[in-house]
Amino acid sequence: MNMRSFWWLALAFTLTWIWLQWAQFSAPVAEQPSTTASAQVSNAQDASVTPAADVPGANATAPQTSSVPMAQNAMQQGQRIHVTTDTLDLIIDTAGGDIREAKLMKYGASEDASQPYQLMSDSGSLLYVAQNGIATQPAAKLPAPNHKAIYQTAQTEYQMTGDSLSVPLTWEQDGVKVTKTYHFKRGEHLLEVTYQVENQSEQAWSGSLYSQLVRNRYNPDENFMMYTYTGPVLYDGNAEEKYVKHSFDDLNKETVSGRSVMGGWAAMIQQYFLTAIVPDQSAQNSYYAKPLGDDRYAVGVVEPLVTVEPGMSGELSSKLYIGPEIQDRLAEIAPGLELTIDYGILTFLAEPIFWLLSQIHDFVGNWGVAIILLTLLIKLVFYKLSETSYRSMARLKKFQPKLQQLKENYGDDKAIFQQKMMKLYKEEKINPLGGCLPIFIQMPVFIALYWVLLYSVEMRQAPFMLWIEDLSAQDPYYILPVIMGITMYIQQKLNPSAMMDEMQQKVMKALPFIFTFFFLWFPAGLVLYWVVNNILSVAQQWYITKKIEAGEEK
Repeated sequence: MNMRSFWWLALAFTLTWIWLQWAQFSAPVAEQPSTTASAQVSNAQDASVTPAADVPGANATAPQTSSVPMAQNAMQQGQRIHVTTDTLDLIIDTAGGDIREAKLMKYGASEDASQPYQLMSDSGSLLYVAQNGIATQPAAKLPAPNHKAIYQTAQTEYQMTGDSLSVPLTWEQDGVKVTKTYHFKRGEHLLEVTYQVENQSEQAWSGSLYSQLVRNRYNPDENFMMYTYTGPVLYDGNAEEKYVKHSFDDLNKETVSGRSVMGGWAAMIQQYFLTAIVPDQSAQNSYYAKPLGDDRYAVGVVEPLVTVEPGMSGELSSKLYIGPEIQDRLAEIAPGLELTIDYGILTFLAEPIFWLLSQIHDFVGNWGVAIILLTLLIKLVFYKLSETSYRSMARLKKFQPKLQQLKENYGDDKAIFQQKMMKLYKEEKINPLGGCLPIFIQMPVFIALYWVLLYSVEMRQAPFMLWIEDLSAQDPYYILPVIMGITMYIQQKLNPSAMMDEMQQKVMKALPFIFTFFFLWFPAGLVLYWVVNNILSVAQQWYITKKIEAGEEK
């Protein structure tokens, strides 16, 4: 095979992986009536959301604009409530009952693994909060607490001691009493938010539970050499394209408003972690995503309108996930939630590859060793295809002196040179493109494995051996990238170069250095895969080349 084509393809794929940005679209869908049964339930449409307002509205007749003013530059703050479970360390504010800070107890901070990872915050450079409340119709006679309401709390410290923990907040106005409660379970990153509405007035009360995630663009873990998507996503299990990203840039151009979905969910995702709103999966919910100004963006859902008659009570509830992107657990929570582990268009390959990697890890107990064994297995699966490719290159290399002689004799006349070269190929039964097909067949598998290693939270801060203490971080001493560059250089030496002119040869000689430079910033787990793959490739190619040069193969 002409390795010039292979290396240019490899370089193109590498650059594409680094800077890849997926196309997004937003497609608003007409709302449809829906029903629930908590107390007396009204058939109603959820109101559409205007880009300027940060509180959605509820309306039973036609889309209306929320009458609540947009957020100010500084978020309102009330009393802080500190909640600690075995998995989460949260700060809840009595202003809105928002979750303002979230730390993941079982995942170390990027800079200091001894400290819990902070996913959400309302201070410093990162603004990332979870809000919810009850939206009312513009003409509603009775009030309801939205995420700007001030709640009362009995205490400011809650710590899980048993298998569960509840954190209640209360709000009361005009004969309507609402108890908002966060429910936590041991070992879970999934929590439930319930609103118990007691209508002590003489009129019917109605409202829609809404939940939204608000954040800015800032990502403290962003790697300028390794692009990963950070931003809102929406899921509609009945749509042609079920899982859709709505990037911050896209939302600045076009918002998503009043998208009616049966079930569904909304989330903010980033590499390794996410927050996701999971409403009633049997209800017709209304989704939105929009900019709020001041570099703030919201994604959320409004659930169906609920009516509580005088003297009655009713309950509204939703679920919120704050935690790591663990494939099996996310699949249990809601349909399609595992898609937030973003393997892209090669998900159908990446998921079984990750499953196999996990099985190997369960056996050996080390993710680095699992990567090595997985690379070996993939090499064995594609051994015959690789053998075809390397045999083609070895035959070309064997006839390099003849090709070089043709180049010297007829290099100035390209037409005659091509004729002589093709005649030589025919006489020696050489297929110059014989190694290309195996490379193209294997490439999707290699790319899928790349995404698996890039997005698997299991790899985060996972040690390998010796100096590699975190497979998701770059090699601190750049040893693996240098080894990779050396193996690439050796592999290049095993390939034919007679068909290249002087400039092309110089470019090919520079590629190992270019790739080494790129890989300096790659996670150690990815570089480990490439090193092992290159070593196995060099060994296989060297063996086949020696056999052909020795005349053992015709």
